[in-house]
Amino acid sequence: MAEIKQPGEGVQIDLISAKRMNGLASMEKIRMILDGVRDGNIVVLEEGLTPDEESKLIEVTMTEISPDEFNGIEIETYPRSEAADQSFLDRLMGRESTKKLTVIGPANQIETLHKDETLISALVSRK
Repeated sequence: MAEIKQPGEGVQIDLISAKRMNGLASMEKIRMILDGVRDGNIVVLEEGLTPDEESKLIEVTMTEISPDEFNGIEIETYPRSEAADQSFLDRLMGRESTKKLTVIGPANQIETLHKDETLISALVSRK
């Protein structure tokens, strides 16, 4: 998925469809996201991760942080949809919808400027 970029070329943004993510196990999703971010890419997921997957992503990220190579991720997700957007069964079972856009990038390259239920505005630098 990631390609080698030359210095000064800009920032690569990987837009990953729900269809592609649905075919992967949780750890495969996390590895694909982290590999992209470690390469300096911004990863945008059409559908967000489950709460468990998001927790595991943060946990795995923390184990991979090193001062000289990788200083972590910045993750922003639209707020969870209102209960009216979920089916009655989902609300009854306490399941949360994962249908929310998620933006993930290197912590030293992405800064959230504004976030609300309809917009994520971020400043992306080249390192």
